[in-house]
Amino acid sequence: MLLLETNRDTLLTPLQTVMGVVEKRHTLPILSNVLIEKVGNRLSMLTTDLEIQIKIDTEISTPATEGDFAITVAAKKMVDICRAFNANAVLRLETADNQLQIKSGKSRFNVQTLPAKDFPTVDTSIEANNHIKIEQKKLKNLIAMVQYAMAQQDIRYYLNGMLLVLEDNAITVVATDGHRLCLAADTLSESVNKQEVIIPRKTILELTKLLADTDEYVTLTLFKNQIKFELGNTQLISKIIDGKFPDYNRVIPTTHKNILTANSALLQQSLQRASILSNEKFRGVRLVLSQNELKIVCNNNEQEDAQEEIEVEYQGEPLDIGFNVSYLLDALNHISSEEILCHFGDANSSMLMTIPENENYKYVIMPMRI
Repeated sequence: MLLLETNRDTLLTPLQTVMGVVEKRHTLPILSNVLIEKVGNRLSMLTTDLEIQIKIDTEISTPATEGDFAITVAAKKMVDICRAFNANAVLRLETADNQLQIKSGKSRFNVQTLPAKDFPTVDTSIEANNHIKIEQKKLKNLIAMVQYAMAQQDIRYYLNGMLLVLEDNAITVVATDGHRLCLAADTLSESVNKQEVIIPRKTILELTKLLADTDEYVTLTLFKNQIKFELGNTQLISKIIDGKFPDYNRVIPTTHKNILTANSALLQQSLQRASILSNEKFRGVRLVLSQNELKIVCNNNEQEDAQEEIEVEYQGEPLDIGFNVSYLLDALNHISSEEILCHFGDANSSMLMTIPENENYKYVIMPMRI
């Protein structure tokens, strides 16, 4: 039975969008599949790992079909098959004996299917607590400024994600891995109910792929234990992490009086050069501060060392303090400001990095012994 006849990219583009959610190993075989559904002239593709669900709708014009259908087929195989044809290829999808047949020219593939009725989908009938709209580029920028500070596989599961705080007409995002903490904030066009949710790391990474540098809106709907993002014809629904995020306001220093002002690009380039000879495991760098001068020193187990000196604005106390150079570079790689401020206490205190005349960005790094 003929299901669909369409050009390759009508299938491949949405498949590539939803593919990131599919895990390689699953106890449930159907979770390796994509649910392909056609209703009228709308074709939808949906994948899930039971924590995240992503769905994309595409308008199609199909000259020859047998009406509406719903099937599930292995997502990776479907992507690989579509990729194997050139961009202007026309693909015919037919079904028979629990298999999907994909034809184009003299090529034919028979792929196993599983019943669409068995495909698990997230229940979205629950009542929402908050509903906001924000420009895609604004949300993308906020996430980019903090996401590198998320923990990866920490036993403190609530750190393996990003905290989203809504209050009045402000949106704040916070990430920490216990060694550093990053906060970024911006304004909303409307006032909202106060709510804090921890969004899983995997969701943040998938959302970043979807967000574009555009003024078009993304709609966020927050439920008690879920969050939904709608942008264009794509919908991403995720469970939220049930846990108590650390009190980030207590971590951010407020009394550091030794303030260094540096050119962001110059500092970034100097740190990158010096880090070539840092210890590969610990990635330590020493910052030696004196009046209007910063010395950057890295060394390793092979008795090799690198040293950089740059002019800065600094009138504070002389200081010799160590950090993980990767943590410093992570921030500098995501800051567009021409200048950066570094606030220091003593050699055992964390450093606060901020942007001049901007209260909406704070990055705290714990020192390390070198």
